[in-house]
Amino acid sequence: MLEATKDPVSAPSATEAGAAPLNPALAAEAKIARVAVTVFPLLVLAAGIAGFLLPGAFKPLGPAVPYLLGIIMFCMGLTLTPPDFTAVARRPWAVVLGIVAHYVIMPGAGWAIATLLHLEPALAVGLILVGCAPSGTASNVMAFLAKGDVALSVAVASVSTLIAPVVTPVLVLFLAGSFLTIDAGGMVLDIVKTVLLPVIAGLLARLFLKKLVAKALPALPWASAVVISLIVAVVVAGSASKILAAGGIVFLAVVLHNGFGLGLGYLAGKLGRLDDKARRALAFEVGMQNSGLAATLATAHFTPLAALPSAVFSLWHNISGAIVAAWLARKPLQEQKPLQEKQEA
Repeated sequence: MLEATKDPVSAPSATEAGAAPLNPALAAEAKIARVAVTVFPLLVLAAGIAGFLLPGAFKPLGPAVPYLLGIIMFCMGLTLTPPDFTAVARRPWAVVLGIVAHYVIMPGAGWAIATLLHLEPALAVGLILVGCAPSGTASNVMAFLAKGDVALSVAVASVSTLIAPVVTPVLVLFLAGSFLTIDAGGMVLDIVKTVLLPVIAGLLARLFLKKLVAKALPALPWASAVVISLIVAVVVAGSASKILAAGGIVFLAVVLHNGFGLGLGYLAGKLGRLDDKARRALAFEVGMQNSGLAATLATAHFTPLAALPSAVFSLWHNISGAIVAAWLARKPLQEQKPLQEKQEA
């Protein structure tokens, strides 16, 4: 999948000082990382246009959206390895900070923006739902392209996804309950079925079918990109009749939401006294959401209009993420001063 891609030119060596061993899945997909990140937003945009112009062709696929998301999550499970989880034990403070920042900043920002812009209830719930989702499917590769801490990025993305069945419904109930009735219990079951179980299945397949999975790894970014694009087409088709009326305010809300996440994610790392590589990783882990999950939950539990913020977010956060990653990559990493030197300063 997209978050598990790498670039052969600038990929960090596992022997660099302080570097964690690279996930083999990242190295396996090295040659297609930049191409995937460039093409992905174009695929999503094309899918959105297709869903808007041909709603009759995609709307009948609505019931298949949970299964499509399951495919994406299965691909994520295939890319995870034991070092991804040992990274949590090696750096618990950084991972906990990333998780807390992710599940505080984005849900809070979603609620604040929905309230300030006076979004209608369905759109407000949709925006909040995006904010309460786990890390996005391209966050790791953006962290890599920005010369950030990829090991930390993978650890935060993995943990945020694994705890989503509990955290996401609780946050949605707390923040969006005043807009629409929330079925938190049903949401828990849906996230377990569409996220947790497929990820575990992918992990098991990686464990017992190593050779077969190794051959499939290079194709995972494209498989995820195509499936996510199809989800966007279905979601847009479901609310095509209202897009012209609501599209502008939704786009503004999504741009603000994503921008706050990227900026405050980096600031959280700075306040937590993490090094510059870790700050760059947290920017993307906070600012990029699993919009596919948000779209699935919005479609299943609310109206098609509630899924519109997820569709717009899916397009925008990949465009903004690529731009921010390219900008950060051009900036030299700030060297972390030794503690003694800081005290003497």
